[in-house]
Amino acid sequence: MVFKKIFKRDKKDNSKSNESAMYCYQCEQKCGDTACTTFGVCGKDPATAAMQDVLVYVAKGLSQYAHILNQNNLTNRKYDVAVVKALFSTVTNVNFDANDLYNQIKELETLKNEAKNVYLREVENAAELTGPAQFKVGENIDACQAQGSSIGILAKIKGLGEDVTSASELLMYGLKGTAAYADHAHVLGYDDDSVYAFFHEALSFLANDPTDLNELLAMNLKCGEVNITVMALLDQANTDKYGHPEPTQVKVSAVKGKAILVSGHDLLDLELLLKQTEGLGINIYTHGEMLPCNAYPELKKYSHLVGNYGGAWQDQNKEFAAFPGAILMTTNCIQRPLASYENRIFTTGLVQYPNIVHIDEKKDFTPVINAALASEGFTTDEEEKNITIGFGHNAVLGVAGAVVDAVKAGDIKHFFLIGGCDGAKSGRNYYTEFAEKVPEDCVILTLACGKYRFNKLEFGNIGGIPRLLDVGQCNDAYSAVKIAMALAEAFDCELNDLPLSFILSWYEQKAVCILLSLLHLGVKNIKLGPSLPAFVSPNLLNILVEKFQIAPISDVDSDLKACLGE
Repeated sequence: MVFKKIFKRDKKDNSKSNESAMYCYQCEQKCGDTACTTFGVCGKDPATAAMQDVLVYVAKGLSQYAHILNQNNLTNRKYDVAVVKALFSTVTNVNFDANDLYNQIKELETLKNEAKNVYLREVENAAELTGPAQFKVGENIDACQAQGSSIGILAKIKGLGEDVTSASELLMYGLKGTAAYADHAHVLGYDDDSVYAFFHEALSFLANDPTDLNELLAMNLKCGEVNITVMALLDQANTDKYGHPEPTQVKVSAVKGKAILVSGHDLLDLELLLKQTEGLGINIYTHGEMLPCNAYPELKKYSHLVGNYGGAWQDQNKEFAAFPGAILMTTNCIQRPLASYENRIFTTGLVQYPNIVHIDEKKDFTPVINAALASEGFTTDEEEKNITIGFGHNAVLGVAGAVVDAVKAGDIKHFFLIGGCDGAKSGRNYYTEFAEKVPEDCVILTLACGKYRFNKLEFGNIGGIPRLLDVGQCNDAYSAVKIAMALAEAFDCELNDLPLSFILSWYEQKAVCILLSLLHLGVKNIKLGPSLPAFVSPNLLNILVEKFQIAPISDVDSDLKACLGE
């Protein structure tokens, strides 16, 4: 199987590459045929893009020292956390503030210099390290921005070639996604030394500009393996603190009263806001990837967590403008705020946007609360509508016997995991149509914000087992993996022998690390859409196709027949 036979790829045109103000192709959106070269579709400007490139480069330099220090039992949690936060800050739709990114760069450089001194002082026969380890940040933001072009994607392609750069960037984006989950676990007090050690190992590996595609592919698959460890750690953090998600009916209609909308992914931020708003007459709504929070016992016990408003991140400009209250962004997914709500939207954690009020690490949400009280709120109750969520691995495996029996009896013929990131690009109606056409003797697992394409549709049940099982957030891909592995064990077969098909939508770097995790597990025949990542070169794609039989989505009817073996 070769690339040209199965994939239609956006044509490349780098004729203006040397004149580009920026060059970013880390997410599914892009302005031109290959990348965003003047201004990001996400809203990222060239200055911010340059700051992000430099931040990652300095993180590589810190990891060069930290990796060797780790090997000499000289670990330092400051270095671990700083690198993870740097990577997460550069995930799509997280930090758009070039000034804040520059401050992060300077802080990271200070840690890098500290680590260098420890290395030279404590490591026997310490040799001078090269590359990012020796990089000196510009003395001001303009000088730093100018440095971005010399270490960005185009410089890598020129120096290393397209294929090596592609494999390197695939690893980098996998690391960024894994860093997001590691940061979520860290804020809840859960850390894993082996995970942090891998970040330093992988970044140090990239800092030395590897050129062997086999070595790069092996490191990508190791990133997928470590990401499973991280997702398991985050699952433990979330469930230890908030209990296991349980099947829950969630209201998706508005309730009369003052209101705050919480978007992003962070459970701790939601909990702290719920505590600070108790008794104030303010209703709290989830949005986007926060929807699964309504199924955690220790969160849904708050009576003023009244339900979910709106859908996936890409519709926020319309939905936030219509929401009559305050809005809190807890992690990635922010878009450029419109004037109609820029004075009532707030950020916290790593997400930042210029001129938007940021709630610092003290987590005093008073400005958010005051904005909600000053807003009109919902003036009437809407007609009540509900959806059912909360089918994490604990809930599903609790009735695994019934599921297995239904499969053996022929009542359930096939499972489809239809999920992933949603986005604005045309073609994503494919996932709605696919879900609608799944035969009635099949079950759909879904996760992440891609579920908003169909999660309000009625699918019914099979012998009391809901045909649509909402597993949770994107990181709850871990739940889906646990469910799949339990089914494989029950039927005494391999994962690829199960009547299970993966129909995935991707958008940003967390989708990349989840894909790498599935590839690490050896999952084959994944159907990926709505388009091929621009950072995957034809030759690298050939390797993935030949090894894992990855295929693009095509038309729904053909894909369904292929999945069902018809």
